[in-house]
Order: sequence, then structure tokens, then C-alpha cells
Amino acid sequence: MEHRKLGKIDVSAIGLGCMGLSQAYGVQDEADSIRTLHRAIELGLTFFDTAEVYGPYRNEILLGKALKPFRDRVVIATKFGFTYNRARTDFGEVTGTDGRPENARAVAEASLKRLQTDVIDLYYLHRVDPAVPIEESVGAMGDLVTQGKVRSIGLSEVSAETLRRAHAIHPITALQSEYSLWTRDVETNGVLATCRELGITFIPFSPLGRGFLTGQVPATSELDAGDFRHKLPRFQPGNVEANRRLVTVIEQLAAARGASAAQVALAWVLAQGNDIVPIPGAKRIAHLEQNAAAVDVVLTAQECARLEATFTPENISGGRYSPVFEAMAQK
Repeated sequence: MEHRKLGKIDVSAIGLGCMGLSQAYGVQDEADSIRTLHRAIELGLTFFDTAEVYGPYRNEILLGKALKPFRDRVVIATKFGFTYNRARTDFGEVTGTDGRPENARAVAEASLKRLQTDVIDLYYLHRVDPAVPIEESVGAMGDLVTQGKVRSIGLSEVSAETLRRAHAIHPITALQSEYSLWTRDVETNGVLATCRELGITFIPFSPLGRGFLTGQVPATSELDAGDFRHKLPRFQPGNVEANRRLVTVIEQLAAARGASAAQVALAWVLAQGNDIVPIPGAKRIAHLEQNAAAVDVVLTAQECARLEATFTPENISGGRYSPVFEAMAQK
């Protein structure tokens, strides 16, 4: 497995987004999730991404149980910053944001216990709280680094301006935002350029377009009732058919190479720079193995150009989030 830099730490070039092991994409047995996590380690993946809100709590508890025997070999990222209905077990009950310093401290303490570890490798602010200056949120996160409870800090879905303000308070190691062939905002809004200027690793989540770019997602009507994608505009009737036509280009390139569409879509993200570490999710071991092998698919400049010409922003049908979630992501 190829490695890339996350601050001063070496991590696998592809990480594992773990949210789907506990929520959002249907139910999975815990034993199956643990087998997936253990197989990831066998494949050389060392970077695992979770958050308190995933479940809520269940995903961190799962990782704590599954990764404890391998703690010295893995890098774990978790997040704070959402408010949510604690009685619900899905991601649809997020109610707002909470970036207060006291919340940063309280969630870190709780996450350490759930993850069964004495230090969080990377601690993100999941979304900026408009009621709390970013300097206050990041200042509290930096204090956790000083105390030895956190190794490094990151931000998620912030603007280039907010990133600069935060980095002036405490070094930001990573910025996480959605990035894939069908979500390329960070290329034009200054976020990716600012990360590179400041030496911040960029972590794309949903690099497979929530599975859509694999060509294997069934019709929205066939998804599990609790599947998060029912609420996403790009998966709605009309949009989904238009977007599916774009995916045929990925499939054509994949067939010519003897690869899968998922591998080509991930290979494109990996090709955007060695300072990029995508974290695709995978519930099934077969999908995990396929994703890990994407590091061996090296696209030509012509192939990348064809994909980029196909997946221009104006060609994508539907927004990436519902209005509530879209409002939480800074531009």
C-alpha cells in the first residue's frame, strides 16, 4: 500500500470512512463490520475516520473494539461539532452545530473512552458553528493537543478564509471536504489551493459520490428505508437518470483497463496530488478490497481530461445535500 503524509504521520494513501459501518447506508451486523475493519488492516490501510455523531456513538464504540489490538498500527480521526437527537440512531436527526470550547473538551473525553485509547490522532471540528468564532473552537482544540489528549487537529467543510483564521491560531493538519468527480467545488473556491499553500493535507470524503460513481448503486426506490441517500437531491428521480449517463464514461474507461468503475473514480482523486488522502467507505469486504487496489490504477493525462470534461459542475444534476445540510458547509 502506498503511503502519504498526514502532517508528520505516514498514512495509507487510501483510508477508510467508517460511517457506513454503523448508519446512513442500511444496517450491518457488528461482526461483519469488525471483519471489514480487520481486513482493512490486512490490506495495509492505516487511516480510519469516525465521529461521535455516527450512530450516534456506535461507530466510535465499534472502532474502539475492533482496532484496540492494532492501536499502534493505525491512525484514528474523529470529530465533534454537531448537535443531534440522541434518541435517534441515524444521521438524519442532526439539529445544528456546537463549536463551543466546552463541547470540544467534553466530546474529546467521551471519544477517548469510546475509542479505548489515550490519544486521538486527528480531532476535527465537524462543521463550523456560526455562533462561535473559529478562533475559540480551534483554541480549545489546540489546548487538547498541549494536554496530550489529541495529536493533531483538523476542520471539515470550511471556507479558505476560515481555514486561514484557524491556522493562525493553531496549525491545522487536515481539512476534510467532499471531493469526487461530481463534487469539485474545492478546486475553484480556494480551499484546495489554501491547503497547499499552508501545507495542510486534504481529505476527500465521499470520493465515490456516495457510491454512485461505482455504477453499482441500485435505483433509489430499491435502497434500504434508512438509507441517507433517499434525502439527497442527486439521487432523486430525473437527476439520478441524468447522472447515471455520466457514469457510463467511467465504466468505459474501466472496461478498457480491466478495472472497476470504483477504481477509476478513486484513481482520479488520487491523481490530483500526493497531499490528498481519500477516505471511501466500504461495508463489504469485496468493495474494500477493490478500493484498496485503486492505488495501482494510474490514469493517463488523457483519461483524466476525459473524465473532467464529462463531470463539469454544469453537467451534474441536483445539489449534493438537502438545504439544511448545505447551509452548514461553508463556501
